[in-house]
Amino acid sequence: MPAEPAAAFPIARTCPYAPHKEHVRLQQEAPVTRVTLPSGSDAWVIARHSDIRRVLADARFSSNRGRPEFPRVGVQDGELAAQPEAALPKVMLAMDAPEHGVARRAVLGEFTHRRMAELKPRIQEIVDEQIDAMLAGPRPVDLVRALALPVPSLVICELLGVPFEDHDFFQTRSALVVKQGEGPEATENAQSAMQELTGYLDSLLKAKEKNLTDDLLSRQILQQREANGSVDRADLVGLSFLLLVAGHETTANMIALGALQLSQDANARTAILHDPDKAAPAVEELLRYFTIAEHVLARVATEDVELGDQIIRAGDGVLALSNVANRDPQVFTDPDAFDIERGARNHLAFGHGPHQCLGQNLARLELQVVFDTLLRRIPDLRSAVPVEQLSFKADTLAYGIHELPVTW
Repeated sequence: MPAEPAAAFPIARTCPYAPHKEHVRLQQEAPVTRVTLPSGSDAWVIARHSDIRRVLADARFSSNRGRPEFPRVGVQDGELAAQPEAALPKVMLAMDAPEHGVARRAVLGEFTHRRMAELKPRIQEIVDEQIDAMLAGPRPVDLVRALALPVPSLVICELLGVPFEDHDFFQTRSALVVKQGEGPEATENAQSAMQELTGYLDSLLKAKEKNLTDDLLSRQILQQREANGSVDRADLVGLSFLLLVAGHETTANMIALGALQLSQDANARTAILHDPDKAAPAVEELLRYFTIAEHVLARVATEDVELGDQIIRAGDGVLALSNVANRDPQVFTDPDAFDIERGARNHLAFGHGPHQCLGQNLARLELQVVFDTLLRRIPDLRSAVPVEQLSFKADTLAYGIHELPVTW
């Protein structure tokens, strides 16, 4: 007899280091099962690593968030979906082929390994400057405000050509966009923040069209002019919105969580200190272990598809439980252990298939530089308060820590 479906969805983590036990149960007993979302609509959740990879690579599952059947995890998303064209910028995350392929190829060259190698010295300077300020100031210091937020914010600002003096503006608006609040006030706040961000980016792009500089957005403007004779500003607003929000919110959360984890794991810390090359596999394991974006891999079926022992009907929404999938014992040995020697890059932290995270090379580079430098310069870094007193983010699309007081 199949297991009973989850009592509610989504289910917040009760342990900062592990998926909810109900998600683990679903993976073991009902890996493809229906749930009821806060909006009242039903969707399928899938919990096995192999099933998620299959769905994310299958063109019969659409990423188009403009579809009325698209599964919305948060109440605010369900309400915003009522007017998707007015509320949501045009982002490649919500595109299907062939439109998605065209949009992705246009900017893919900005995130190659070669381009990352060119960016690395500047990222190193940014990290060193933030740690210099930490060391010069009083203790304890909030690592989120001192390092986790400013590093990816500075990097993405320089990459896009966004003035860093505006970072407080887009950080506060980005936080509202990804927050999963309940009720009309939360919805209005999210919609207002989104409109303010897109309005700001539209004005920024207008200015850039008149004065091109050496940055990603200017290069995209020039590329569109050469190819089409004109600029699709709505397209570039969507691109810059996606990169600005995703480019700092997720990386900031991973910096804070990773610093906390490494400060508590003497073996991992010692291994990285003795061999800086260990920072790369440590980052992969941190990405797998925390899987901070656990509810963003969503699709809607465009045809009937058999998955496991279930039939996903055309129009059915599908949500991937990537957090528990990255603990799938069929894929990862001793999956609940944190082991930087695991050597696993087949995790789903960046998704899979055509929509796999565009900026993953940049995120990996930032995290590697941060953890290698932080442990080298402050090897005795530790939380200034017990972990039980830390406030973890259970109400946003990207899991993390609100504040992390540290000392040394």
